[in-house]
Formats: sequence, C-alpha cells, structure tokens
Amino acid sequence: MYHIITIERRYASGGHEIGKKLAEALGYKLYDRNILLEAAKRLDIPFFKIEALEESSSGNILLNLSKTPLGGLSGNKDLPLADKLFLEEKRIIEEAAETGNCIIVGRASGYILGEKEDCLRVFIYADHEKRIQRAIEREGIQKEEAENALKKNDKRRRNFHNAFTNQEWGDPKYYEMYLNAGKLGIDLCVRLLMEAAKG
Repeated sequence: MYHIITIERRYASGGHEIGKKLAEALGYKLYDRNILLEAAKRLDIPFFKIEALEESSSGNILLNLSKTPLGGLSGNKDLPLADKLFLEEKRIIEEAAETGNCIIVGRASGYILGEKEDCLRVFIYADHEKRIQRAIEREGIQKEEAENALKKNDKRRRNFHNAFTNQEWGDPKYYEMYLNAGKLGIDLCVRLLMEAAKG
C-alpha cells in the first residue's frame, strides 16, 4: 500500500486535476498550492510577494541543502528568499509524508521523498496539442497565449527541479508510473493510480 503519492506534471497535462480526484477517491489529503500558502505563513512573508518565487531558484542551494534534515532552516538565514522558500516547502512535504495518506503535487516532492518505501512517484504528461487545447479551455486564453504558457511553465518547472536535485525533470527512470493523460484521459489515470496505490 502506498500512503504517499507524488505527482510531477507538465503544464496543462491534467496532473493537478488527477491529483485532486485521486485524493478524493482515496480519502487522502491533497497538498498543492496550500504548501505555498503554509510556507508563506511560516516565513512571515505576504503571499503576493512569495508567489512569484515559487518553482524558481537562485541556483545556489543545490544538493547540499536539498538534503538538509527535517526542520533544517536554522543557520540559513542569509539564503536568498527563493531558497528559503524551497527549504520551507521541503519541510512541509516531509511533515506531510510523516503523517501519510497524502497526494503531493509538484515542488520536487518525488525527489524529496524518493527514499521512502511507501511513496509512489508519478509523472503526468500529454502531447502538445492536447495540452494547448486544455490550456485554452481551462484558462480561457487564445492559442498563442497557450503556446507561450506551455513553454514558460514547463521551463520554470524544469529549472526549479533541476536546480534543487541531481535529476533531470521528467526522466522516466525516476518515477514508478509515467502516464499520458492526453491519451488515457483523466478518469482512467485516476483509476490506474487507485489500483497502484494498493501496491
């Protein structure tokens, strides 16, 4: 039985929706944007200031700090704010994993919890056209805007992940499941993950 499921996803691939539906179906707690809200609260920084920093990085922290123990912010007061944010989010993710029965979307959570036996690491993707269509429908934007959003968000997620880990974002060897939500559909992905969660 997997008590923790982490979901990394390409922009507009349906990863967040899959995470939300899976959490509801399993009765697990969903951690997504609420991680950022909690991190902002703990760092005592207004949300509007910290939001732009999420999934960005100064590039200075790398592996040595991404492996800091739970609660390892002490002694790091001079770090750039983006790095402090990552460490606080890391601590929240580790606390969630200790409680168990949770779905964690993004934020390099698969890497952070990679050594936990009861963690199922998942990557969600879809082909380009499906993602464009989804971005247009979900965000109410034009095709050109959707194209730009795909490039911008995928680049941001890749840069964030690669800056804080020694892994290439989206490399299949770092995930137990790699699902094409564009072809399988959201509901089938949820059902497959429900079965996988049973171990």
